[in-house]
Amino acid sequence: MKFTDEINRRRTFGIISHPDAGKTTLTEKLLLFGGAIQEAGAVKSNKIKKGATSDFMEIERQRGISVATSVLAFEYKGIKINILDTPGHKDFAEDTFRTLTAVDSVIVVIDVAKGVEEQTEKLVSVCRMRNIPMIVFVNKLDREGKDAFELLDEIEQKLHLSVTPLSFPIGMGYDFKGIYNIWEKNVNLFSGDSRKNIEETIEISDLNDSSLNTLIGETAADTLREEIELTQGVYPEFDHEAYQKGDLQPVFFGSALNNFGVRELLDCFIKIAPTPRAKESDTRLVQPDEKDFTGFVFKIHANMDPKHRDRLAFIKIVSGTFERNVPYLHTRHNKKFKFSSPNAFFAEKKEIVDISYPGDIVGLHDTGNFKIGDTLTKGEVLNYKGIPSFSPEHFRYINNADPMKSKQLNKGIDQLMDEGVAQLFTLELNGRKVIGTVGALQFEVIQYRLEHEYTAKCTYENLNVHKACWVEAKDPKDPEFLEFKRVKGKFLAKDKQGQLVFFADSSFSLQMTQQKYPNVKFHFTSEF
Repeated sequence: MKFTDEINRRRTFGIISHPDAGKTTLTEKLLLFGGAIQEAGAVKSNKIKKGATSDFMEIERQRGISVATSVLAFEYKGIKINILDTPGHKDFAEDTFRTLTAVDSVIVVIDVAKGVEEQTEKLVSVCRMRNIPMIVFVNKLDREGKDAFELLDEIEQKLHLSVTPLSFPIGMGYDFKGIYNIWEKNVNLFSGDSRKNIEETIEISDLNDSSLNTLIGETAADTLREEIELTQGVYPEFDHEAYQKGDLQPVFFGSALNNFGVRELLDCFIKIAPTPRAKESDTRLVQPDEKDFTGFVFKIHANMDPKHRDRLAFIKIVSGTFERNVPYLHTRHNKKFKFSSPNAFFAEKKEIVDISYPGDIVGLHDTGNFKIGDTLTKGEVLNYKGIPSFSPEHFRYINNADPMKSKQLNKGIDQLMDEGVAQLFTLELNGRKVIGTVGALQFEVIQYRLEHEYTAKCTYENLNVHKACWVEAKDPKDPEFLEFKRVKGKFLAKDKQGQLVFFADSSFSLQMTQQKYPNVKFHFTSEF
């Protein structure tokens, strides 16, 4: 197969939503249709030890939530699909934001009863900012929920999207009879039996056909005809170009748990979703069909296999082909590395691949050379932008609870911070270590993983910090900057990269400091 054909048959996308909207369940069902798994795991049940395929960390199985982005690849109808299933919980949003730098399109999952929730709004605004094409999937139609038109309005108003339904529910909750697929012009009848892989699909090219009355009953048929007429009058027709530019969002309805409406979503997705897109670097725009390889690290995961203490750096390939045992330039270190066993993923199952193409995600074994945001190239010196660290919102001192294990603790903290789970700061005053996270639940995850993966125990002490800001001075010898360092010495720390960070204990003190030292710049992300 030609290089351009390989690019054109790839689709890399992320699934985002508020916690509990059914994101992980949808991922499972997509894999089921792709034939990648034989049977879906019971995601929420702790009694069944099978868990969801994409939730492979022990803590995820116990909690029933996703805490790390997992990468899954499968083939469907000749198309190679890479799914990045992201955590929905707000405490793990930073992992999700970074993952959005590696996707070419997104599926947004919305719960029919709860509608648009806060976390969905935040994530969709990031996608809008980057013009990422989005498809909306309204889930859990077998439960009582909001009216379809009310939901479509809410999606438009709260998420500032322009939507067009490509499928439409026939009834809802107890009256749920199925879905009319506007895209393929057929009716899917709902049997409520999630063990059946594919339900009955009946071609109906004309809604006025009397066979519709026989299928779903006269009342439901009349309602459906009215609703479809209304959607055609109110919503724009699907325009492929507008969708790819991020200006129009198709909407599908279904019930992931019952395997319903998922095939329609997948069939439409492989036809309309974008192939790998060009990406901006610090020097130029890089096109996927260029022959020289470039790619960037968007995630690092330690201990994918606790028996082997391995660290994997996840690389999104932007251009060219990535080949096994070929030396590539690590632009930050200005050093060449070659990789003997690059991995392709299926949750925690990995396979060694000889060649990968733009759009693919490859896992490279890492002994500590990579950090998030690093760029690898065939030789050209360029760096991909847009993977910042965000200013944390929760801060605690970390203490060693077992003096015999200080080596393990330091190694564990070091590796988990490289993963981007949280950020580590060292106080200038006394060298004490402080951990900053975006959400409080992260502290629990760190404690759990240190104990179970590194046999190290830690305790925390609260630290009253309102915001951490990265500090930049035009001239390090500027008297104003030197005075700032002297006066605020006990509030200063260095991050893992050695950049200076200021801990403000309140928004008022931050404002006063900014006014008092106008030549010193304060940044809320590390990329400036």
